[in-house]
Amino acid sequence: MYRALSSRDRFIFLSLGVIAIGAFVFWLSAGYLALTKPVPDFGGQYIEGVVSQPRYINPILSQTSDADADLVELIYAGLFRYDQSGGVEKHIASDYQVSEDGRTYTVFLRPGVRFHDGEELSADDVVFTVRSIQDPAYKSPLRANWQGVEVAATDQYTVIFTLKKPYFGFLENLVVGILPKHIWENIAPDNFTLADYNLSQPIGSGPYLFDDLDKDSQGNVLSLHLRANQEYFLGAPYIDRLTFRFYPDEDSLLAAYDRQEVMGVHSVSHERVAEVSGKKGAQLHEFPLPRLFAVFLNTNKSVALAYDEVRESIALATDREAILRDVLKGHGTVSAGPLPPFVKGFSESPASFDVARASALLDEKGWKRGEDGFRSKGDTVLSFELAVPDWPELMRTADLLSEGWRAIGVRADVKVLSQADLQQNAVRPREYQALLFGQGSMLDPDPYSFWHSSQKNDPGLNLAFYENKEVDGLLADAREMLDPEKRKEAFKKFQDIIASEHPAVFLYSPSYLYVVSDIVKGIDAYPINAPASRLSDVASWYIETKRVKK
Repeated sequence: MYRALSSRDRFIFLSLGVIAIGAFVFWLSAGYLALTKPVPDFGGQYIEGVVSQPRYINPILSQTSDADADLVELIYAGLFRYDQSGGVEKHIASDYQVSEDGRTYTVFLRPGVRFHDGEELSADDVVFTVRSIQDPAYKSPLRANWQGVEVAATDQYTVIFTLKKPYFGFLENLVVGILPKHIWENIAPDNFTLADYNLSQPIGSGPYLFDDLDKDSQGNVLSLHLRANQEYFLGAPYIDRLTFRFYPDEDSLLAAYDRQEVMGVHSVSHERVAEVSGKKGAQLHEFPLPRLFAVFLNTNKSVALAYDEVRESIALATDREAILRDVLKGHGTVSAGPLPPFVKGFSESPASFDVARASALLDEKGWKRGEDGFRSKGDTVLSFELAVPDWPELMRTADLLSEGWRAIGVRADVKVLSQADLQQNAVRPREYQALLFGQGSMLDPDPYSFWHSSQKNDPGLNLAFYENKEVDGLLADAREMLDPEKRKEAFKKFQDIIASEHPAVFLYSPSYLYVVSDIVKGIDAYPINAPASRLSDVASWYIETKRVKK
């Protein structure tokens, strides 16, 4: 029959056949897509670039390095972990109880949780980890958080923590990763920081386990490879392999990203985020971070700053929105008080920017302008020195502040210091008149360390050298309040007092900027306590997908 057709008819016949087959395939595919949905599947590899060198992949030593902290988050697991609201949720812990007086925490462990070498994690491992932190010979940065806490194991899966006083933030201490006692107990404290397990053989119980690392001829780590822990107690991660590559500076890292050597950039500066996130396939994740930058005013070192109206005026003459746009390129949150707006206990504190009101206040209080445009009152010149670390973003912030305050007749001389010089010769001895600096907090904050008068001297963090008996009482009482509503009331009073006395000019909280290829799915942006916390749900990230029935 086909042979009997003319050439023209054969063409028509074949064309209709192809159309029919195409239509059949189209409707079959459409039906399949309509009846199924994509879901995460196992497989794939993610490669991230980091500006740093790993040194201590150890949960009780990793706090001073972002690279170490990231790797600890992946390799180790703690009794608790952070959830997407910034609170803590059970991780290795299956349950816990708090005594009525708030001093005793009984934590029950999940049975069957195993370290990467196959040994079961027990209460003895928890006790060993805590006591190692408490022992000064181990040099853990976490030691101060564990002073006065007693820890004991009552059986294989039960640990009891006893505090001298109630403390609302104690559960956050239990986020720390657990060390395997059977590996570390035979390593002397003096050799603890030198052990191979800190870098080339870390063993934890987290979602990823150490596979291998590459070094150059000078011993620098070039890359470190992890593979999915198939025995992870919450289920194996979707992504099979993670690789971290390490670079000496941001320029080198971003060049590697351009060459597609890495799929993600650990942290992008605000100055260059548009350059990186604008590239094809790039996906920007912006995480609010409770790190607050402010100008801390030391009234003991500056006569002018001891006047209430001066501190209030420079706060009024600070254009925080302009600084946010210029310095952070809009990636952050304006903060006009001692707590960032997105943390628990925050009380509304609008950022007032009113140059006319600031000038009028100084006029009213007798601060007269001289021929140079700057003010004085009697023998007191309205000028002070503004110390700032040599970070580009903060130096630019300092220049903008100085320019803005000049408009109301205030002279602020910017003094740029290296970070080491600033810490040694300014921050620790409190030898500055005004200091532009940042303070790292938590999403469930405890402002005691930053504002209680007992913290005025080093190693305390009260950089404004602030002292107020009512604030001292509020902050001390709040630490022992387990009821979040009562604590919120105390924090509101504290914030109101700070707002009335202006011991600092609060500026902004910068966001943590994380650029990742859009082939990586499942990353949710939410407020985090530290950059490493973005990895707390890494087991749910995925690259591969499959389709299942709806």
